[in-house]
Amino acid sequence: MGPIDYLVVEFPGSHLTGEGMPLLADLVDRGIIRILDLTFFTKEQDGSVRGLALADVTGDGELDLTLFEGVSSGLLGDEDISEAGALLQPGDSAAVLLYENVWAAPLAAALRRADARMIASGRVPVQDVVEALDALDDAA
Repeated sequence: MGPIDYLVVEFPGSHLTGEGMPLLADLVDRGIIRILDLTFFTKEQDGSVRGLALADVTGDGELDLTLFEGVSSGLLGDEDISEAGALLQPGDSAAVLLYENVWAAPLAAALRRADARMIASGRVPVQDVVEALDALDDAA
């Protein structure tokens, strides 16, 4: 298996356009990632969190999100959704995506065979990279 990552994406005001879904489907089709779990939910005005059914979010009939309906490994639980829901404001929605980086599986397998061990991992926020590149430009 490749490394497993997750994303929690907030949709302020529950404005879901579905624009990113074809790109997500493309990553799956090209074997770059494998979706393990994909859950959409909304935070009600009373603070409760409820799931949203996958559907054509724009109503234009062009995007069939049922492609991802039922995608569930069981790794993502109610507690995870509640924790993500706590980050939202009432009236907002979110998606939680748990995915395997399939592209990295052969490298991970080779490293395991060589008895290599991961001792650190992380992600550099895009804004930090942009700020660092801007600072380099300003210094030049």
